Amino acid sequence: MSEHHATIRWNRTSADYTYDTYNRAHEMTFKDGAVALPASSAPDFKGDAERVNPEEAFVAALSSCHMLTFLAICARKHLTVESYEDAAVGVLDRAPSGKLWMARVTLRPQVRFAAGVSVDAATLADLHHKSHENCFIANSVTTAMTVEPRG
Repeated sequence: MSEHHATIRWNRTSADYTYDTYNRAHEMTFKDGAVALPASSAPDFKGDAERVNPEEAFVAALSSCHMLTFLAICARKHLTVESYEDAAVGVLDRAPSGKLWMARVTLRPQVRFAAGVSVDAATLADLHHKSHENCFIANSVTTAMTVEPRG
C-alpha cells in the first residue's frame, strides 16, 4: 500500500577498526535527508549516550504508532483528546536461543480528554485495546507489548 524510507549513514572515524575502538555514531535521515536523527548503539554496546539508539527508536516507534492509532479512534468516536503522554519502556533480554531481543515493551500512556468528555476506565481500556490491535508497528513484531494507562 505504501513505502517508507530511511537512510542510515556511517563513516569510520577511528584510526583502527576493532570492536573496542570503532565509532558507533551514525545518522538516520528521513524525508530525503530533510530530517536527521543522530544515532549510535546503546552505551552498553560502546555507543554514545547522547544519541538515540535502535532499541530506543524501536520503543518510540511502538509508542508513537499506538498513540496515533488511539487518537484516530478517539476522533472517529468524537472523544476529543487534549493531551497524550507515554512513558514507554522496552526490555532487551536473551531469547531462549541465547540471542538478544527486545523481549517486551510496556506503554504507560496518560491521556487527558477535553472538558466535558467523560471516559470511564472500561472504555479507556477498550480504546487502548483497539489501538494495540490496529497499530501497524505492533502488528509487525513479535515482542510482547503491554499497555498500562496512567492517571
